[in-house]
Parts: sequence; structure tokens; C-alpha cells
Amino acid sequence: MTRTRRYDPERRERIVDAALRVAGRAGIAGLSHRTVAAEADVPLGSTTYHFASLDELLVAALRKANEGFGRLLRESPGIAAPDGDLAAALARLLGEWLGGERARVELEYELYLAALRRPALRPVAAEWAESASAALAPRTDPVTARAVVALMDGICLQVLLTDGAYDEEYARLVLARVLDTGA
Repeated sequence: MTRTRRYDPERRERIVDAALRVAGRAGIAGLSHRTVAAEADVPLGSTTYHFASLDELLVAALRKANEGFGRLLRESPGIAAPDGDLAAALARLLGEWLGGERARVELEYELYLAALRRPALRPVAAEWAESASAALAPRTDPVTARAVVALMDGICLQVLLTDGAYDEEYARLVLARVLDTGA
């Protein structure tokens, strides 16, 4: 008897989405092929077929998680406007992102910081920083763009780690200083 394989072109993407949901609930420590397969409602073999290791699955999850803020940067008219206040536009954008679903933002940072212990994630973390810097490059030089990305990361981490409120005016002020547009 020949078994036919069910055609399911979205299965890989569903597995990645399920990994994000599992990690969002239980953290990276709660992530396994088994928990993801159950969440995605697919056979365990499907997760190992598409992702031979948990690191491969985490790479795909981090890539997907990175899409959110990167898309905001690329699509924001305030960032692209050559005569606009870049510091104000970035501060507003950070506020929108941090003001969204906190669990999603925390998960993005958990995946991003997992690269400290999981070398397989480092290239994806670097890709995010490079793409964010590239989005800012038309408005500033490459060194300043990298400094702005590092500053935005720092602001976000401080808000997340201290449960503090995001202060858009403070963010605008320090971003303006780095961008050398005056305070």
C-alpha cells in the first residue's frame, strides 16, 4: 500500500507560528519539537522534517519575529521624509511598538538575546541590526545609524526590564543627540 503525502505548503510557516506561540507562553526553555507539533496540530515528524534541530526552528522564529519592527522602520513615512524630524519619528515609532502587545515585544527580545547562548541565532540577530541600520542609512551615515539602533535597543530593554513606562520625549531627546540634530 502506497501512502500519499498530503500537500500542505503552509505547514512550515504554521510550525514557525506555533513555535512563536509556545515560546511566548513558556519561554524558549519550554520550546521542543513535541510542544511545537502539538501547538501546530501536526505530527511530530513534521517539525523534525522541516527543522532538524531546535536551533533551526529558533532561527526561523527569530527571523519571523524580527519582521515586525523592521517593517515599521521601512514603511514609516516619518523615517523616509528627508526634511522630517527623524528623532521624533523614531521616538514615536518606538512608542507604537512598545505600546502594542507587550508579550510579543518581550518574545522578540527573548529570541534576540538567546543569541548570547545559541551561536546559531547570532547571524539572524546581526541581520536585524543591519537591516534596521540600512533603513536609517538614507537619513544619516552608517556609523550613526548603527548607534541609533543600539540606542533604541537600549531604550527598549530598559522599558522591558524595569517595567517602566516608555517616555517618548526622553527617547526623542537622546535620539536627537545621537543624530546631532540638537535637543
